Amino acid sequence: MTPPDWLAAARQVTVLTGAGISTESGIPDFRGPQGVWTRDPEAEKLSTLQYYVGDPDIRRRAWQERLRHPAWTAEPNAGHAALVDLERQGRLRALVTQNIDGLHQKAGSSPAVVIEVHGTVHEVTCLSCGDRTPMRTALDRVEAGERDPACLLCGGILKSATISFGQMLDPDVIDAAARAAADCDVFVAVGTSLTVHPAAGLTDVAAAHGARIVVVNAQPTPYDELADLVVREPIGTVLPELLAR
Repeated sequence: MTPPDWLAAARQVTVLTGAGISTESGIPDFRGPQGVWTRDPEAEKLSTLQYYVGDPDIRRRAWQERLRHPAWTAEPNAGHAALVDLERQGRLRALVTQNIDGLHQKAGSSPAVVIEVHGTVHEVTCLSCGDRTPMRTALDRVEAGERDPACLLCGGILKSATISFGQMLDPDVIDAAARAAADCDVFVAVGTSLTVHPAAGLTDVAAAHGARIVVVNAQPTPYDELADLVVREPIGTVLPELLAR
């Protein structure tokens, strides 16, 4: 696909990515036809803070699921690589992602430009004292026999450094994402249903500040009518073409 002139000429592009860019790397989404929660509704409790804190069995199951998380073996795809190339062109304002898998950084995107609004599975945080440590260290403890490892500093409950249902988003992270949406020529939403807020609302912010809107997603989104360009083709195929110079 040949990018429109206004996209090729854009100097400040902010990108929002969702699960769709990672499904092409073998990481299933949550709500799609083959999504984790679609196939196993009980699994949603693992991502709900109230259940996680209140039920040791939920925590033990969560740790077993973390051991098997596909992020440990997944490789970035051509869509991730296209965003690295956009950064190298000097045209990427920010890469805001709803994903927790770290594939953007693994592909070569600079951590300084990646804004992880839902956190990361690669770190663990203590819900009591806030201590933050590598996920691998906690998983080593689980593999050694600790079914529900506690914080080594205070004994508190450990959880992946991701945002669960019922958990507050980091206001500094959301502010950074909003600034990036307000300060761009083009806002590109890739592989996201644009139904989960506040991330979806960044599209409104960008449009209100005069940015062109591009939606690249397999299914219709609530923002398709607002968009200047809607693309339904596979992300790994079309994104390199759209963002090429």
